[in-house]
Amino acid sequence: MKTMFSTKAILVLASTALLGTVSILAQTSGAQKTLTGVVSDAMCGQTHMMKDKPDAECLRYCVKQGTKYALVVGKTVYTLEGHEAELDKYAAQKVTVKGTLKGETVTVESVSPIK
Repeated sequence: MKTMFSTKAILVLASTALLGTVSILAQTSGAQKTLTGVVSDAMCGQTHMMKDKPDAECLRYCVKQGTKYALVVGKTVYTLEGHEAELDKYAAQKVTVKGTLKGETVTVESVSPIK
């Protein structure tokens, strides 16, 4: 009886550890995504703080202060990594971004404007 209980406990612990490992791997491996939204910055998101300046100017100022570029898709704000020159070119414009999504961060592979 004692051996049977110990075996069950070991199996439960092993399966829990396995599920935890699979869960961690799923979170660390990114999914390829194509997202369409407006180029912004991670601090301002949907609403730019410089009300007396155009959105693109506010965004560029925030990025110079160390904030990352972002993509606003509906109510979700994704932080963008890479392709900063292209993102700057399309500041405050609607674009399609292709890249790898991990959590709320997209590692950008390409940026193209919406025409």
